[in-house]
Amino acid sequence: MLADGTITPAVASEVARLRDAGHEVMIATGRAVSMTLPVVEQLQIAPEYLVCSNGAVTMRRDPNAPLGYTRAHVETFNPTGVLTAIHDRLEGASFAVEDEHGHYRYVGDFPNASLGISSEQVEFEQLLDVEATRVVVLSFEHGQEEFLGIVEEIGLHKVSYNIGWTAWLDIAPDGVNKATGMERVREWLDMPRSRIIAVGDGRNDLELLEWAAVQGRGVAMGQAPEEVKAAANELTGRDDEDGLASALARVE
Repeated sequence: MLADGTITPAVASEVARLRDAGHEVMIATGRAVSMTLPVVEQLQIAPEYLVCSNGAVTMRRDPNAPLGYTRAHVETFNPTGVLTAIHDRLEGASFAVEDEHGHYRYVGDFPNASLGISSEQVEFEQLLDVEATRVVVLSFEHGQEEFLGIVEEIGLHKVSYNIGWTAWLDIAPDGVNKATGMERVREWLDMPRSRIIAVGDGRNDLELLEWAAVQGRGVAMGQAPEEVKAAANELTGRDDEDGLASALARVE
């Protein structure tokens, strides 16, 4: 997707070609379910599974469900220790906790629509009572590298985390990421590892690309950070160069 949330005609065309050829085109994303479903609709696909919240939530297609999908697997963790440790160092930061139903409770300010349609502003202490699938920390006062340094100094344990394009921190249950979610889906679908292609551009795609590259194709977009490119076994163009369409065009 482009920065404005749109999909280019070239990408839409390649996705439609693969869908019509019988390939399983699916999404593995950091987004909550409520923010993933509009992307699925925009792509005009109906995959058997969706991997959301950086691997913590996996949805299975169910035509009888109100949203068309039901929860097939959910990973949660107690966020108290992580939230307290970060709050002590970054009191001016904004915090959000996503629960197993995709509902966010948050403190501070977040960009419009970044938390989806199901969210409520609460006091910080109320975040500690939630069994979390995902914790988000956002600091407008720090640059990306400075923010990363502070997070590393804090030393987050028993969780998985990654830094986004800005001073945006995603925290997931320990050992949970897009790759663990997709491996579970691959096993459910009985899909050979050699038939896997994954394309990504963010730090939360690093494990996914490493996983795909073992026997299949892990493709890093041209705008990806260097460490993400290093995890891939294939590179393509930037999103504004239709790099995704180029990568998909090589799938028969």
